[in-house]
Amino acid sequence: MRHRKSGRKFNRNAPHRKAMFRNMATSLLEHGRIQTTDARAKELRGVVEPLITLARRVTPADLEKASGAELVALKAKRVHAVRQARLWVKDRVVLQTLFSEYSERFADRPGGYTRITKIGRRNGDNAAMSIIELVVEGVGEAPEQASAAPVADAPEADAPEAEAETESAEDAAEAGDDEAPADDGSEE
Repeated sequence: MRHRKSGRKFNRNAPHRKAMFRNMATSLLEHGRIQTTDARAKELRGVVEPLITLARRVTPADLEKASGAELVALKAKRVHAVRQARLWVKDRVVLQTLFSEYSERFADRPGGYTRITKIGRRNGDNAAMSIIELVVEGVGEAPEQASAAPVADAPEADAPEAEAETESAEDAAEAGDDEAPADDGSEE
């Protein structure tokens, strides 16, 4: 029995297991979502969520607000957090993204930065598969308001034009309904 023994071994020794989770954590933070087995996804959650919490300690917004001795203390705290995260995230670009974009995105979220979605069984060995992804919506937003994948922001100038086109199409349809003769069922 495995009483009081946490974590799964995945039939690997400790250095191999640690390397596997380093690679998976880096890929998840780089791409936003990855497909893996259920067991690996559940274990990966225990690696990625503390990394995001670590990045939330000092956000870029906190650094902008601070000045003087407070700024020096926050910078030291941030450098320490980056060094701790570097043990798990080996790509510098991903590490920078973690401490800039993800720290701001999840600043108000108290936890639960990842979502695991079961997608069925893998052909070949019939292993249960899942998609683990970073949550996109904020704390107060409903899931249907946010999309599942990060979407590039659309230009602001195009939005009013699209609304104007929609309104003009609706106005034309209403005008067309008023001018159309009533259908009395007779054929001409």
